[in-house]
Amino acid sequence: MTALEPKTVSLHGRSISYLEAGEGPLLLLIHGIAGTRESWRAVIERLAREHTVLAPDLPGHGTSAAGCGDYSLGAFASTLRDLVLTLGHQRATLVGHSLGGGVAMQFSYQFPELTERLVLVSSGGLGKEVSLLLRAAALPGASLFIAATAEPGRVVGSSVARGLSVVGLRPSADVAEVARGYASLADSRRRSAFLATLRSVVGTEGQRVQAADRLYLAAALPVLILWGDRDPIIPAHHGEAAHEAIPGSRLEIFEGIGHMPQLEAPARFVAALERFLAETATGPRRADRQRGRLSAVGSRRG
Repeated sequence: MTALEPKTVSLHGRSISYLEAGEGPLLLLIHGIAGTRESWRAVIERLAREHTVLAPDLPGHGTSAAGCGDYSLGAFASTLRDLVLTLGHQRATLVGHSLGGGVAMQFSYQFPELTERLVLVSSGGLGKEVSLLLRAAALPGASLFIAATAEPGRVVGSSVARGLSVVGLRPSADVAEVARGYASLADSRRRSAFLATLRSVVGTEGQRVQAADRLYLAAALPVLILWGDRDPIIPAHHGEAAHEAIPGSRLEIFEGIGHMPQLEAPARFVAALERFLAETATGPRRADRQRGRLSAVGSRRG
């Protein structure tokens, strides 16, 4: 892949780093927790052949500055809205992985007029179950443990990769990416952002934020759900349940793939996404349809 130079823009006095490539309709790629724009590195060039691809580091992640202390899905969605508009774009197809799927759903809920389509990749926010490792990180005192084990960086990252393979993560691209993200938590600011982000969506008993009661609103949009059937972080049946709850949505399960289809099977990922983009029209430009759905539900329950 041709090297892409990261760019930086200042939003509300804080820097946001991002990659941007290509021309055409906008694809906004949203990474997962402790991830960075690099989690999309295997697919950006291919997707940029016919689209503008924008892959930012969320606040407190990668080389973006830490946020103001609010690491909720809503705060992330607002930052992405501001980034999209600041860079001169009007609408986007949202492609969210893991935590990024939750952010994408929140973005589409808050800013339907800016959302063309919704693509959920191994998405959070669709059920309670989540990896024991993430639930453990929500425990009090987890910061001290993470600081002690992440400090050696890449050396510990390799050890973590081996350990993760023991508890179910295969020694492949998904393990390497998780290990890389874990090593980044040696930085105290990144660690604080990670824990604040995690605890806003995950507790010791599982995911705390779920979109199940609002999925009917997504029927106004073309929706694609992609998942690996060997995902050890978030089970694939969450995607299957969401597919049943969203009329007209599409579901693709990648056999033999873990939590990161875009890294583990990039060619198949791009093919599935490009097929979806070619075969679907963009969602409505105004929020009227969503407003109508909300009103209809309110009337039935009144």
